[in-house]
Amino acid sequence: MKAKLRSLENASARKDSARKSRKAPSVDARLQQALDFQREGKQSEAESLFVAMLDDEPRNPAALYSLAAIFQNRGRSSEALELINRCLAVVPHFQQAHQAREAILKAQRSAARAGAGSSPLEALPAGSSSKDPRVALALQHQGAGHAAEARALFEAVLAQEPRDFVCLYSLCILAMQDRQPQQALQYIERAIEVLPEYPAGHFARGTVLQAVGLYEEALQSFDQALTLKPDYVEALNNKANLLHTLHRHHEALVCLEEAARLDPSDDKALGNLGYILTEYKRNAMAAAYFSKVLEINPYYDYAQGLRAYALLHCCDWRGYDEHRAAIREGISEGRRVCNPLAFMALSDEPPEQLLCAQIFARHRFPEEPRPIWQGEIYRHRKVRVAYVSPDFREHPVGHALCGVLEQHDHSRFELFGISLGVDDKSSLRKRYRQAFDHFIDARELRSAELAQWVRSMEIDVMVDLAGYTSGSRADMFAMRPAPIQVSYLGFPGTLGAPYMDYILADKVVIPDENRPYYQEQVVWLPHAYFPADNTVGIAEETPSRKACGLPDEGFVFCSFNHDYKINPPVFAVWMRLLKAVPGSVLWLMKLNEDAQSHLLREADAAGVNPERIIFATRVPRIEDHLARYRQADLFLDTHPYNAHTTANDAIRAGLPLLTRLGGSFPSRVASSLLTTLGVPELIASSLEDYENKALHFATNPEALESIAQKMRNQLPGNPLFDSIRQARALETAYQVMASRYQQGLGPGPIEVRG
Repeated sequence: MKAKLRSLENASARKDSARKSRKAPSVDARLQQALDFQREGKQSEAESLFVAMLDDEPRNPAALYSLAAIFQNRGRSSEALELINRCLAVVPHFQQAHQAREAILKAQRSAARAGAGSSPLEALPAGSSSKDPRVALALQHQGAGHAAEARALFEAVLAQEPRDFVCLYSLCILAMQDRQPQQALQYIERAIEVLPEYPAGHFARGTVLQAVGLYEEALQSFDQALTLKPDYVEALNNKANLLHTLHRHHEALVCLEEAARLDPSDDKALGNLGYILTEYKRNAMAAAYFSKVLEINPYYDYAQGLRAYALLHCCDWRGYDEHRAAIREGISEGRRVCNPLAFMALSDEPPEQLLCAQIFARHRFPEEPRPIWQGEIYRHRKVRVAYVSPDFREHPVGHALCGVLEQHDHSRFELFGISLGVDDKSSLRKRYRQAFDHFIDARELRSAELAQWVRSMEIDVMVDLAGYTSGSRADMFAMRPAPIQVSYLGFPGTLGAPYMDYILADKVVIPDENRPYYQEQVVWLPHAYFPADNTVGIAEETPSRKACGLPDEGFVFCSFNHDYKINPPVFAVWMRLLKAVPGSVLWLMKLNEDAQSHLLREADAAGVNPERIIFATRVPRIEDHLARYRQADLFLDTHPYNAHTTANDAIRAGLPLLTRLGGSFPSRVASSLLTTLGVPELIASSLEDYENKALHFATNPEALESIAQKMRNQLPGNPLFDSIRQARALETAYQVMASRYQQGLGPGPIEVRG
């Protein structure tokens, strides 16, 4: 309990983005005595003291939390829930209280479904419950978090009665909590021998098998549990998660739909269903599910951010300001309200983004206590560099990096490509296979297996190209299989994880003053950090305006950014520009139907004829896509999440791109590209400046032609599209990293000259 109290004191940290701590309220003698009573199992004495304390101090979070635990252990879940809610009202970022609340709600739902007890053990067949009084005491210890005391009692009972199901089942749970899955499997196998018809035993076995990577056997166990109990919602949830891991998404969706049908109040089923619907790009439906989740459990992990992100994908901005403010407030309080990728579209503050990433990393991908790499120093003739990505295929990251990888010096570097994604059989995939000395299709490997392989190959530098994006393996990096672990390209910001040593950047995306807001040490490349494939050409033939769906005349504002990057402040500027420039149109990339209909509705509400918004259809060849940029006049960037690959495309095609320089990494990428190109005139300092510059270029043909000509003059020989120079800069960075660790030095900031 003292450990819990320390966590509570940490949870009372000051709400401020710089994360300055404040001293928690002092613990008086009464509280300490009550905690001691609770630890010793003297629940009645502890309860009396906590009640007396709350009479004097109704907002004491330690007393509220501890008394809730006593009430829950006694089956008084409604009173426990009320106390936890009061505790969270005082300390909103107290994660253990959030977890306790979720556990209480889950127990209440289980009780409602079973019509009886709130624990699987309370639904045991008649006559199978243990008669030994020590078991009841052990369960009480287990419920109070006293694992060592509970384990000792369970083992003492088993020494006399080896077939006690409750002891075997409970020891399985304790072993899993201690990260001892093999031991857990032994206990649950013995438990199932005792009660083979008890569904919770098979469910627990499936959970353990999933943890050790025996996925097919785990599915069989979940199916056995469901055969015995067809309305077993927890089994459907876990089975769906496993099917998702196995890339069997449709089957996972069917499982979750059945779970939600059986229990429309199960927040986990609804949350998982919403998440998988986002992968099917059914964002409007996903947002509705996340809203239901938040009605049931306002503290459900990341639901607020997932809902906001799904709504952004739909360009549905109802509640935008309220959602954004609530999420930023939640992050400042240290709560799990938003994942880092979604937060990049909602915040332009580096301190907030760091805190968001740290919260996410600690929860979802905590550092393994026993790292795979144990400090060995490798001394290979060549530096071994492994690039890890789900996007060695037709994908923006795939297109951006391939040309640079093909220019690596294989006489000094041995290159490994670890592919986590699908093989799309494209010509780009073939180029990636040929660019590496070793190409490993690791999509079907478990993260633990892959980490062991990385260690066995003695990789010096392992580069994560995905971060917290779809298909990544942050859990593998958390196992620390390599001495140097680097974040690059796929995730434009800090990962907030102690096991990531470096982040590759440049002086624009991470200026010196922003260094404190990155968990990683910063490596500054000499020019724009974002690579480009200089082998990609532009089709000679330019499609006509008619073929592009554009009117024969009129100024063309263009923005081929993703739907979630468009937001109300930026769109309002675009609408004012259309009204200020007669005959102009806004040319966007074809979006999903919900997003398009919402944007047209917003245009109409702003007094702009919706017909002035044109949606470009997708074309199969990148060369043809680049050629149609010639029909646009000015590219309007988004904020706070800039165009990245799309910005490179526009610049390559010679289209002037106007951006706004923000504070965070993703809001500075286009400025980085334009700075390297040497056209700072296209970088605005504020939203007002952005609008004024756009209007100036749209109404002054000479000024627009002048800046376009300057861009065209700067392109030949510019580092922005020089794959060889970009490859050499990366190699210098890797060489310095390797040299530091071989000298026994820890990671440190690196500035590559060039």
